Amino acid sequence: MLLLRASTAFSSSYSKLLLRQGSSLRVSTTTNGFTTMTDESAATMYPTSMSESERYLFDLNGYIIVRDVLSPEEIKACHEAIDKHEKDAIARSDETLRNAVVGSPMYGSGPPRLDLGGIFEWGEIESKVFKSILAQPRLVPLFHGLLGKGYRLDHLPFVLMNNKGGEGFSLHGGTIDCVSGEYNSNLAYTHHSGSIRSNLLGCNVMLVDHNEGDGGFCVVPGSHKSNFKMPPGMVDGLEHREYIIQPKTKAGDVVLFSEGTVHGALGWTNADTQRRCALYRFAPATMSYGRSYFQSDGSDSTTKWPKKFYDNLNDAQKAVLEPPYANRLDRPNILDASSGTVEITQRSERKRQHDQEVFKTKYF
Repeated sequence: MLLLRASTAFSSSYSKLLLRQGSSLRVSTTTNGFTTMTDESAATMYPTSMSESERYLFDLNGYIIVRDVLSPEEIKACHEAIDKHEKDAIARSDETLRNAVVGSPMYGSGPPRLDLGGIFEWGEIESKVFKSILAQPRLVPLFHGLLGKGYRLDHLPFVLMNNKGGEGFSLHGGTIDCVSGEYNSNLAYTHHSGSIRSNLLGCNVMLVDHNEGDGGFCVVPGSHKSNFKMPPGMVDGLEHREYIIQPKTKAGDVVLFSEGTVHGALGWTNADTQRRCALYRFAPATMSYGRSYFQSDGSDSTTKWPKKFYDNLNDAQKAVLEPPYANRLDRPNILDASSGTVEITQRSERKRQHDQEVFKTKYF
C-alpha cells in the first residue's frame, strides 16, 4: 500500500507571489521545494517537485495514492453537485455495455455501473472543484514528474457511480496488452535517466471511502513493466486473485496510475454508500489518445473542448486544455499552480517570423 502525505523533495528555488482573493490577501511562497499558501485563516504547504520516494513507488508499482488532496468542504461540494445531476447518469445496462463476465468478482451481483458526464459544464459553483483538478497544486508536481511540463487533459472527465452489487470492470490495459499480448504503444511507460513518462495517465479522484473489501478500483502492481499477457481467467478475477489489489482509499484521496498498468474494478459491496469517483485522463504535451478537444464552438472546430470547459478557469487550468503540440512551439507551461500562473516556451522572434514568411501561417 502506498501512503503519501508529503513530499520529501527539496530544491533551492525561492519565489514569492502576492495574490488577492475576495477580501483576503493570499501569499504564495516557494522555498525548499514547497509552495505555501497563506491567508487570514489557513496555510497549506504543497511540494513543488515529485519526490524520490514518489518516483520510486510509482516506477515500482505503476500507480500511487496521493492522500488528502481534496478538503472535506470540497468533497461536500462535489457530492452536492452530483446529487443535483444524478438523474442524468446513464446506466451501462445493455449487454453490449457490460464490463465484466457474469459470476466473476468484477461483475458483482449485477446492477450496472452509472456514468455521469458533463462535470465541467455545470456552472461556476458546481464545476469548481472538478475543474480544480486540472492544475491542483498538490498534483501538479506529480503530473510534471509523470507526464512532463505542458501536460494536457486527454479525455472528457466524468463520475463513476455504483450502488450495492454494482458492476465493476474486468482487468484491462497494459503496455503489453493483458489479453492479446500485443505491444500497446498508446499506453507506453518509459524511464530514462531518472525521467518517467507515461503516455496516458489515469487520475481517480475518490469521493467516498473505499475500505478493504468494498470493491471499486483495483490494480495489478508492476504490470506496467510486464512482458506477457495474463494467464487464463485472471482478467476476470477468477484466477490468481491474490495478485489483484484493491487499494484502501479515503474520500479526498487521488489515485494516479499509468494506463499501461493493468487495472479494473471489483463489484461494489458497500450497502451504505454509493460508490462515487471522478475519472480523468492526462497525456504528455505531444500525445493524444482521445479526440475530445475536436469540438466546435462556431469559431475553431479543431482545437476546442466544449465551450463551457473554459468558463471560470485561471491560466494554469486553461493551459491543460491545450491540444497536443511541443513545448517549444509557444505552449503555456504551468509556472505556479497555487497562483494559476504560466510561462510560455517559444523559439526566438526571428525564427517565428521566418516561419510566417515561409508558410504564410503562424504555426507550421
